Amino acid sequence: MIRVNLLPHRQLRREAKQREFGLMALFSAIAACAILFVAYTVINSKVDSQLERNQRLNNAITKLDKEIADIKDLKEQISAMLERKQVVENLQTNRSQAVIVFDELSRQLPEGMYLKSIKQEGKVITLEGVADTNARVATLVRNFNQSTWMESPILIEIKAITVGAQKQNLFTLKVSLKTPTTEADDAGAKAKAGSARKS
Repeated sequence: MIRVNLLPHRQLRREAKQREFGLMALFSAIAACAILFVAYTVINSKVDSQLERNQRLNNAITKLDKEIADIKDLKEQISAMLERKQVVENLQTNRSQAVIVFDELSRQLPEGMYLKSIKQEGKVITLEGVADTNARVATLVRNFNQSTWMESPILIEIKAITVGAQKQNLFTLKVSLKTPTTEADDAGAKAKAGSARKS
C-alpha cells in the first residue's frame, strides 16, 4: 500500500487561500476608500455649491434691502413734497377767500338787516345779525341757497328784541363755504352723465 503525504499540499492550498483573502480584503479596502473619497468629494462639491448659492442669495437680499430702504426714503420725500404742495395750494386758495366771503356776504345780504359778528371755523361761517323782519332772514337763507360760494344755510336762532322804540329780530345763522364749479367741471359732469345714460 502506497502512502502519500498530503500535508505540504494542504499547507500550500491554505497559504494560497490566505493570500487570496488578503488580496480581496486589500482590494475591498481600496474600493471602500475610493468610494468614500468620491462620496466625500461629491458631497463637498455640493456643499460648496450650496454655500456659493447661499452667498449669492445673501448678496441679493442685501442689495434688495438697500433698494427697499432707498424706495422708502423716496416715498418719504415724495410724501413731504406732496404735503408742501398741498400747503401751497391751500394758501393760494385761501389767499383771496376773505375778500370773496365779504364780497359774497355783501351781495347776498338783503336791505333792512346788518351783521354784528362773523366767525369762521374751517368751512363753516357763523353769522350774527339784526333784521327788521323775519322775512329778511328768510330772504337771506334763500340767497345763500342760490349762492356760488356758500351753501347749506342753517338758521340757529331768531328772537325779537326792542331797540329803543323799534322792534328788531336778532338772528344766528350758519352757512358753509363751497368751491364754485367752473365751466370745465360742468362739461366733465355732463360728459359723465351722458356716458352713464349710454351704459
